[in-house]
Amino acid sequence: MLLVAAIVVGVPYVWNSGMLARHASNAAEPATVTASPSTSEAPARKANPAAPTAPTLPPALLHPAPVTVSATGFWSWTVLDRRTGEVAGSTNAATTQRTASMIKAWLAADYLRRTASPSQSNLRQLSTMIRNSDNAAASYFWGLDGKSASITRLVQICGLTDSKYYIDWASTMVSARDAARMGACIGDGRAAGPKWTDWLLNEMRSVSSSQEFGIVPALPEAEKANAAVKNGWIARSDGKWHVNCLAIGTDWVLSVLTVYPSSKGMGYGATICGEVTRQLQA
Repeated sequence: MLLVAAIVVGVPYVWNSGMLARHASNAAEPATVTASPSTSEAPARKANPAAPTAPTLPPALLHPAPVTVSATGFWSWTVLDRRTGEVAGSTNAATTQRTASMIKAWLAADYLRRTASPSQSNLRQLSTMIRNSDNAAASYFWGLDGKSASITRLVQICGLTDSKYYIDWASTMVSARDAARMGACIGDGRAAGPKWTDWLLNEMRSVSSSQEFGIVPALPEAEKANAAVKNGWIARSDGKWHVNCLAIGTDWVLSVLTVYPSSKGMGYGATICGEVTRQLQA
């Protein structure tokens, strides 16, 4: 299929309408006081107190905003508020692309959740897979996780709606909004379980400098150390780069997917990820 080149003027964003439902106050109306027929006046009844108003949260560091990037090819994004679960993203956020190495964060989580006592050797391999994006380690844990069965669990545990298994771990098809949901699932402990979540997030915060392109360089200095990262990239024989960025922050998750002509190089996709990140801080 030919990649359609376009100069993108702006990508609208949409809220997940189910997440934005608001309910009317259920505070009771003040009770009506009436005079007693008795010769002595009955004491007045107190009105029921109004229900307290829920505090309004300030925006997360990365929050919904218009995003404009001049880019050739496909790109999509989703930002998720970890405090509320609210999701917003580009109008094509449900379109799936290959995850490439981004799926390695799930492969690690899936193995750890199902393994009571991982060997030190396997923990070292997991660390290498996350910090250095080692492909041999990914193939090893892909096998231990049951291959396509692991993606079935990903969809079920993390509540994904668009993603599915395809060919191998690197070809797993995921949308930007599902990638953000996967990040939230890793961050809140559903993915790796209570015993190993902190360990996995620490590994994702400790990736080598070559692995934290895109989102992290565009963050404020105070947030960079808190961001847990697993990016993915692959240049395929179809002449296209697939560059994906995923980061889990203090109160947010951001995913960005890109596909474009391989002649533009890997850095082109990393630049798109950075531009989206900067504009979501506005």
